Amino acid sequence: MKVFAVLDTNVIVSALISRNSDAATVKVFQHLLKKDLTALYNDDILKEYHDVLLRPKFRIDKELILDLYEFIKQEGVSSKRIHSDESFPDPKDIVFYEVALSKENAFLVTGNIKHFPKKPIVVTPAEMLEILQSQEK
Repeated sequence: MKVFAVLDTNVIVSALISRNSDAATVKVFQHLLKKDLTALYNDDILKEYHDVLLRPKFRIDKELILDLYEFIKQEGVSSKRIHSDESFPDPKDIVFYEVALSKENAFLVTGNIKHFPKKPIVVTPAEMLEILQSQEK
């Protein structure tokens, strides 16, 4: 069964700047690149990825950012938001959650689970790895 995920921006930043190849964020990112995991996105999410990844403090190569952007657009699934009445500490996070609601067997992978509703679709990178491993069996 195909697994879909909206990757919160903090997961992508962490994966790209981590020096630890065993970090859960790095491994989730590797699953994305291997196409074991399909990214869900919309224009608002892509814009946030672009804007945050380009911040000078992260020192992420612009070419890598553009390649990632294109990979997500080509290999991922553009999805519409499914309206949610949940409340969020940061209104900018709503789009990630609502896009995750758009597909069955989809998750929102975040390092900030406290920013989102306590729902089974909201998972940490480590939990996403467990889900992916259970799919392989």
